[in-house]
Amino acid sequence: MQMHRRNFIGTIAAGALAAGGAAQTAGQPNIIVILADDMGFCDIGCFGSEISTPNLDRMAATGVRSTHFRNTARCCPTRAALLTGIYSHQAGIGHMVGDYGVPGYRGELSRNAVTIAEALKGANYSTAMIGKWHVTSPDPDKRDNWPGKRGFDYTYSNIVGATNYFAPHGLVRNNEPIQATGDYYHTDALTEEAVGYISRQKAVAKPFFLYLAYTAPHWPMQAREADIQKYKGKYAEGWDKLRAARYKRMVSMGVVDPKWGIAPRDPEIPAWDSVPDKEWQQRRMEVYAAMVESMDRGIGKVFDALKATGKEENTLVLFLSDNGGCAEVIKNTPNAGYPTKTLTGEPVTWGNRPGVMPGPANTFQSYGPEWAHLSNTPFRMYKHWVHEGGIASPLIARWPKQIKDHGAWTHQSGHVIDIMATCLDAAGASYPKTYQGHAITPLEGKSLLPALRDPKHTTARTIFWEHEGNRAVIEGDWKLVSKYSKAGSVWELYDLSTDRIETKDLAASDPARVKKMAAQYDAWAARAQVVEWDKLNRSGVPGANG
Repeated sequence: MQMHRRNFIGTIAAGALAAGGAAQTAGQPNIIVILADDMGFCDIGCFGSEISTPNLDRMAATGVRSTHFRNTARCCPTRAALLTGIYSHQAGIGHMVGDYGVPGYRGELSRNAVTIAEALKGANYSTAMIGKWHVTSPDPDKRDNWPGKRGFDYTYSNIVGATNYFAPHGLVRNNEPIQATGDYYHTDALTEEAVGYISRQKAVAKPFFLYLAYTAPHWPMQAREADIQKYKGKYAEGWDKLRAARYKRMVSMGVVDPKWGIAPRDPEIPAWDSVPDKEWQQRRMEVYAAMVESMDRGIGKVFDALKATGKEENTLVLFLSDNGGCAEVIKNTPNAGYPTKTLTGEPVTWGNRPGVMPGPANTFQSYGPEWAHLSNTPFRMYKHWVHEGGIASPLIARWPKQIKDHGAWTHQSGHVIDIMATCLDAAGASYPKTYQGHAITPLEGKSLLPALRDPKHTTARTIFWEHEGNRAVIEGDWKLVSKYSKAGSVWELYDLSTDRIETKDLAASDPARVKKMAAQYDAWAARAQVVEWDKLNRSGVPGANG
């Protein structure tokens, strides 16, 4: 099925979106969850960035931001945990979308989990999923786990993870594959779909839930040239000076505590002054910044559409990112299944090649560890790892009817498993014990509404992580964490109240705490269906080695 962009905007499942039905329960808010992809902790203006994000900045100024919200360090697990309110292994996505043959690693959302949409439909909500799904196979024979079969009335999605922004693959509307044509740019297309959906809700009596999952700014580094040119020369000083400038702004804004300091430059990243191909290096970050700004511009249009419905005052909007800045390097050989040509038939040049400037549809590059280190200021490590650089996420919440302490920061510890609980709490909805004949795994997340309504409110939490053998547990201000090693992973211990950049390992001086927290981790791993990375049969599973 092929549809031109301009022709298929208005094509919808009319029955699912028709006006009428049960009236909206008094006080039930509309809910919008906006998820950025591979965006670091401080890549938006209201968290210290030099990137222009006026719409997110305004959202923060009229809402509440969190300094201690965390994801799972990788796209698929974060999406699974966000959608279901349980840990990703419990939801069947312990790694990515490959099937390892054991319950926690089937690469498909478990039927013992419910999505936010499935839970909210029981509370009279209309639901829509627009953007990156990536919690199941793109194989049409497995579409029973596509969003149209997991509680969403209306969907416009890329089932796959990364995709060419100008020539996307894996596009699906209402569980039917479609293809993009014409002057297409994926961030803009997702925005148009979200705006269209929200506008249609003006005539619908029900409250609505919209899950808007942008692919920006995940690689490939691609943006419209006019947006890229806005950042020409912006990164000429290089990552060292820019990182110091971001840190200074973050301290002044209250994003980070100055007593933490800033993690030293990754020893694998050279000093800017010694880097060759500076024009290419700058261009990579210029494109990345343009991608973030394009997303922000889209979010502004979403807010405009919401305001036009007259429902803005009673709408809860949450914005977050799925993992920290991405240090992945694109190789010169195309990944299996990815298109190798643009929509006009031009070959795509893959790989981080200094002789090829990224940005257009015929390039496929990443911004690499050098700029990811800037994105994760002041922390160390990146996506994949569960040190703070991999899991720290910006979180902004706005709900004019309920959130009154505008521009405030909350220091409540939070995790993506809390998004489900927060949405249900806001909607006055219940979490089911059974759904469509399946026993449902009990909810793990906690509602963040108490901290959003009163930013001074904090409650001690114990939260866990595992991804590709990287492990962590946070209990209050203490964090036990280890980086996977074939030679044997070693626990590190940090007091986050004084050392959130994780440079002062206290494991040797506090073995009793290490033993206690390691036991907590082991107990969690056993009940959460975690399998040790070295004991997981990864043979024959595409992408199983990370």
